[in-house]
Amino acid sequence: MDTTKLAITCVKAPQPRVLNRDTGEIKTDKNGNTVFEVTVSVEDEFGRIELMKIGTTGEPPITTGDLVTAVGLLGYVWEIAGRWGIAYRASALLPAREAANVADTSLRQRDPGSLKTCQTSSLSGGA
Repeated sequence: MDTTKLAITCVKAPQPRVLNRDTGEIKTDKNGNTVFEVTVSVEDEFGRIELMKIGTTGEPPITTGDLVTAVGLLGYVWEIAGRWGIAYRASALLPAREAANVADTSLRQRDPGSLKTCQTSSLSGGA
């Protein structure tokens, strides 16, 4: 999912996803790692805002109010007993400032001369 034109903000701190409220069973991935759920607001380039929950393995290093980068965001359509929806999952949820630092470091390692061009073009690209 292309998230480059979206502003994603954490509106509820990460918490383990509960599978069964009666027993308190927590969802885990196939490797036994806890799946966390984060509620975010997503604003598109036209100013439309939606609330959505994104699942990710392991506790993401974000807090309420952080601008977030959703790495590897995917949406899965589900249907149960005539109801349907879209479940969202990301391979990582990072504070936008941290994701930018990771991208800058990665880019410097590949091509130090391209960093200036990349930063300039992203700043002129708008919100």
